[in-house]
Amino acid sequence: MKSGKLILVRHGLSVYNDQNRFTGWKDVDLNEQGVTEAKQAVDLLKDVNFDMAFTSKLKRANDTLTLILKGIGQESIHIEKDLALNERDYGDLVGQNKAEAAKKFGDEQVQIWRRSYDIPPPGGESLKDTADRVIPYLNEKILPRVYAGENIIVSAHGNSIRAIVMALKNFTPEEILKTEIGWCEPWIFNFEDERLINLEIKARPNAKSMSKLPN
Repeated sequence: MKSGKLILVRHGLSVYNDQNRFTGWKDVDLNEQGVTEAKQAVDLLKDVNFDMAFTSKLKRANDTLTLILKGIGQESIHIEKDLALNERDYGDLVGQNKAEAAKKFGDEQVQIWRRSYDIPPPGGESLKDTADRVIPYLNEKILPRVYAGENIIVSAHGNSIRAIVMALKNFTPEEILKTEIGWCEPWIFNFEDERLINLEIKARPNAKSMSKLPN
């Protein structure tokens, strides 16, 4: 019987997140709080021996992964970086404060872009578009290793992780839109013989933004 773990970690708070700006593919740094959040994840993952790591091409996810692996003493594992795991591209909204975007495009329109499954902002991606690049990568690159019995960590972004959760849990578009991914809160998927056995979400101490599954 082959047992593997797939652990998903959303990066810590970034400079743009702190300013309530649309970030997307903008390559911004973690802020001080984000660094602290990544270090808090260390205690939640210190008992797992990882075989490999995957992350996006964006440094906020890269740096979160580096802080976690250094904290658990596993910096030497192989890391694969791919833009398939990048955050959803918010196109013309990138860099704008959400209040500024609402003033420019209208609050209702901005909410449609943020909360719909398949309506992209100008020049950007919908969550469906994001899933269309994330899920093939998951199936081709990540899950075969988990099915072979490896423990894999993925450091990525709110929407790329949503896409993975959607695939693994067979969520509908409505369910995935109600799913919240907390900063640096590990989602631990346990597999046996290519079958998902259970999911455990580990909360950080005193976390203000918590992960949430649909009711």
